Amino acid sequence: MTDDIREIRRLAAQVAVDVYAPMADELDAERRPLPVQERKRLGELGFLGIALPEEFGGSGAPISHALAVIEELGKVCRPAAFQVFESNTGPAQVINHLGTEDQRRRWLPDIIAGEKTMAVAISEPDAGSAATDMRTAAKPVDDAYVINGTKRWISNGGEADLYLTYARLSDMPGSKGIGGIVVEKTAPGLSFGAQEKLMGFRGIPSADVIFDDVVAPAEDVVVPAGGFGKLFGVFSIERLGNTTMSLAVAQAALDRTVAYVQEREQFGKPLVEFQSVQTNLADMVLQVEAARALLEKAADSAGTGLPDPFKVSLAKCTANEMAKRVTDLGMQLHGGNGYTEEYGLERLHRDSHGWAIAGGTPAMQRTRIVSELLGRRFDQRR
Repeated sequence: MTDDIREIRRLAAQVAVDVYAPMADELDAERRPLPVQERKRLGELGFLGIALPEEFGGSGAPISHALAVIEELGKVCRPAAFQVFESNTGPAQVINHLGTEDQRRRWLPDIIAGEKTMAVAISEPDAGSAATDMRTAAKPVDDAYVINGTKRWISNGGEADLYLTYARLSDMPGSKGIGGIVVEKTAPGLSFGAQEKLMGFRGIPSADVIFDDVVAPAEDVVVPAGGFGKLFGVFSIERLGNTTMSLAVAQAALDRTVAYVQEREQFGKPLVEFQSVQTNLADMVLQVEAARALLEKAADSAGTGLPDPFKVSLAKCTANEMAKRVTDLGMQLHGGNGYTEEYGLERLHRDSHGWAIAGGTPAMQRTRIVSELLGRRFDQRR
């Protein structure tokens, strides 16, 4: 770990404890997103542009620096970490890597400052893991596109100011017709479904995004039809952020459990004195450290560019499943206390399941791992 990463990690950890820990319980209980002024605070701290170019107000640092901040905030308050996740590893990176110079200048400075947020709209009611089955269509009309369709499970849906929308920009079948276009929240015909009441992810909005003859300028096309592969190439960065969220959840569960088993006494001695507790605690450490090593390897492959998709899928699949197991073990070692809201383990466990669904499930990651390993694609439709 470099001195730069140590320093930014230390700062993020302090901000997490001082600013976001006091509001974390309330955001979860009331399912409220992070207040806008707090998002702007993250922008003022420089956290929203760590891995984005200096010319637009960012730091131009390697993605590993942003992941360090995501982890420290994510241990304490996922809604706060989500803001850093979205700006550094989310759709803003698509604009950064694939957008025109005009698009980068129009959108990135506001995202980096926390003035605006951008969500990505990919999944649909009948197109989840099979993303190329999407039906949302953007038809060219003069110097614009008219968009119709419905997107589902959109994180920050209804809250974000801009929506990077994956849609059919041509009549070509499969992935050949898919591209990406940005739509503003204020566009006539754009509406949102009710906020989902999810098991976890509370404080991170999720809603349908509905397009009813929405008109978007042609200049807001980021990737034309046929660019689906490019879009998902950059999506590997988002999977690094997702992996980090899983790691943060698991590390928090481990930290709480380490403290608890040394303080809690049964049969006249601390829990940690029992061999079965030691075994479970060791398993938690082994799993967390294995996931961390894979994440660091994947992040190092990116630098300030795109990561190796094989290493990303290894890390995401491992971390997603690890977080579910580690939080479950943490709950077990807390006994009845682990099942209460007071000790925070149940919230960590709820959130661990969400990150394993978002951004491509472990099952899909396994398919990608074999695909990358063998250098070939598998048709899941035949």
